[in-house]
Amino acid sequence: MSHYEKQEEKRSLPFFGIGKILPYMKKYSFMLIIMVFFGLLSTGIDLIVPQFQRYALNHFISLKTLDTLPWFILGYLVIIGLMGFLNYFSCAYAMQTEVSMNRDLRDAAFNHLQTLSFSYFNQNSVGYIHARVISDTSRIGSLASWTLMDATWHMSYLVGSVVVMLMVNTKLALLVITILPLVVLLFSLFQGKLIRINREVRELNSKITSNFNEGITGAKTIKTLVIEDKMVNDFVNDTNAMRKKSMRVAHLRGMFSTTLNIASSLALAIVLWRGGYIAESEVGTFSMFMSYAQGMMEPVRWLIDAISELITTQVNIERFSRLMETKSDVMDSPEVIEKYGDTFDPKRENWEPIKGDIEFCDVDFKYPDGDEYVLENFNLKIPFGSNIAIVGETGAGKSTLVNLVCRFFEPTRGQVLIDGRDARERSQLWLHSAIGYVLQTPHLFSGTIRENLLYGNPNATEEQINEALKLVSAEEVVARMEKGLDSDVGEGGDMLSTGEKQLISFARAILADPRILVLDEATASVDTITEQKIQNAIETIINGRTSLVIAHRLSTIKNADLILVVKDGKIIERGRHEELLKARGHYYSLYTRQYEDEATSSLFTAQ
Repeated sequence: MSHYEKQEEKRSLPFFGIGKILPYMKKYSFMLIIMVFFGLLSTGIDLIVPQFQRYALNHFISLKTLDTLPWFILGYLVIIGLMGFLNYFSCAYAMQTEVSMNRDLRDAAFNHLQTLSFSYFNQNSVGYIHARVISDTSRIGSLASWTLMDATWHMSYLVGSVVVMLMVNTKLALLVITILPLVVLLFSLFQGKLIRINREVRELNSKITSNFNEGITGAKTIKTLVIEDKMVNDFVNDTNAMRKKSMRVAHLRGMFSTTLNIASSLALAIVLWRGGYIAESEVGTFSMFMSYAQGMMEPVRWLIDAISELITTQVNIERFSRLMETKSDVMDSPEVIEKYGDTFDPKRENWEPIKGDIEFCDVDFKYPDGDEYVLENFNLKIPFGSNIAIVGETGAGKSTLVNLVCRFFEPTRGQVLIDGRDARERSQLWLHSAIGYVLQTPHLFSGTIRENLLYGNPNATEEQINEALKLVSAEEVVARMEKGLDSDVGEGGDMLSTGEKQLISFARAILADPRILVLDEATASVDTITEQKIQNAIETIINGRTSLVIAHRLSTIKNADLILVVKDGKIIERGRHEELLKARGHYYSLYTRQYEDEATSSLFTAQ
């Protein structure tokens, strides 16, 4: 269970958390008012129907006359027609509200996710996040529409019935009303257990969604490892656990419902017993009274189910609210937002040009979920145009400096200066717009090659696109595709090889014309020929830019202006290639070991 899930478990929102979703409902106030208005009119008509029954028994049966039958039929047909008309529009507005609310909640959740820092995504699974954006919002949208619509009808019918019954026979009406305190008592007994178990069900649902996602995205790995049976067993175990928890919820809700139904039936039996005296004087009135009394049972039953549903939905509201209230570990100050704008409303006219000077000043840093400092009193000046290489073994912590330069994380103490000013004095978007980042595992978005390249520069011309492709020798990739630049790359770029995806992602970064270029082991996942193509392009591209290269193959960074050697999350050596070799330290050990491995590999290949 993540830190965020534990926080959710500790808290419970008052009044089912309805106050948390009122801001999203406010936009649809007019639709909700119309929906409730039509619902109330429909209830009024429902309350009139038993009066027709009363009139028919007292007039047509008791008096044995049909003198007003035509008018009776006409009035009844008008009432039925009005009921259908009002129900149609009530349901139509409820449906519109539900669909619109779902859209708004999902938009808000997805937009908020774009503002969160890496630590949130590191600590929460895809399934956990997916459940909040899709599943939780769906239940909240239903609550704000259909539950409100049903509440309007049932509760107004309950109140209306009580009023009419009090007017007919006060004592009998009071007997019926005694059911309500019982509802409150039983609700207080069942609420806590239902909320706790529903939280557990939602957590299991997140886990199942996550496993399902991994089962699809990792299909190739699953097949090559021949672990289909393990994946199936894990998935079945999770779904069985969810079934057991869901059955527990169903049993509790069943006990809750059954207990109240028994109490309601006993109350109705008392009404029948005591109400028999009315029949002696007026059959129609007794029939009308019974219709109201029986009709009240449906709102009471609905109230039971609605309370259980509200308890269930409270968990969804808690989870959604927790997501929306989560603050990013990296945030711009109000003053910065005022001047430079934010992610969704940038004030580009106030953005100063970025040159590319970088400086670490007395920086201490530890990750949000870590206890040990990765950097302590770290100082480093990277003048514009410098080529800085960061090397070390896998898991040594090579990405730390890059994460700080890019403001994916912020220093625990000290400053990271960009062009002589603290990066926190300007917006994140201002900085990110000047950074080109190429990952070791390239990611392409679903769509065409052209669309992926235009993510780097939406206003790029055909000539600029072709030039970027040529710089990284990616024009051959495009030429091989049936539709050229308009060829589809598949989900995540799966229709291209890893090397081809890397070349396209490299061209996309270059098309953005960044002042700061970050290559995160960009050649580690490609073949030797593709690596040479990229390496040749790098020599040209880094001119006029500040470049940070996280290197796997040390032969590619011999000409770097400065090499930083990382071990156990700390920088233990720094210098140029020749200087570090002469020092015969950790870099020397890494280089000679890699050189020997490559030489051995070449020997066996030659044989």
